[in-house]
Amino acid sequence: MRRFLALIVVAFAALPAVLGADAVPARFNVVATKPASASIIIGTVTMTISPFIRRENVYSSTYVARVFPFFYSEKGRISIVIPDDNLRRVSRGEPADFNGRAINDSGDVRRIEGSAIPTGPTTGRLRVKVFITRRIALTYITTYELQGAETPQAVAKAR
Repeated sequence: MRRFLALIVVAFAALPAVLGADAVPARFNVVATKPASASIIIGTVTMTISPFIRRENVYSSTYVARVFPFFYSEKGRISIVIPDDNLRRVSRGEPADFNGRAINDSGDVRRIEGSAIPTGPTTGRLRVKVFITRRIALTYITTYELQGAETPQAVAKAR
């Protein structure tokens, strides 16, 4: 009987490690980014993105890009694919790559590539390339902050 109890105690002690080993922490469910600018020959393009909401391996949000000194702006939806393995790397403090796409309100699709470089447990730097054409890309360097579990306010902002 003692062996049986000892076996049960060991099994329950190992259970959290087994169940949690593959789980991505809830702190990754909502990610906020700071506005970022990219230089172009005639000015700058400033990108503002609402907080990203994570569903499975995809982060989704909305964006607004404004071109200065012109009064042109573009709005649309953005989605970034980050596999769970890459999020685990970020949680260990290691950089991770991602890709995705943006679709503006006119239906134009923009390819996205980037990398996340953690600087702390809930913060880091982002380097994001938004391809305007097959060869021309705008590079944005900004920061991110993990905002934890999904909240109704974050969901409302992302829509």
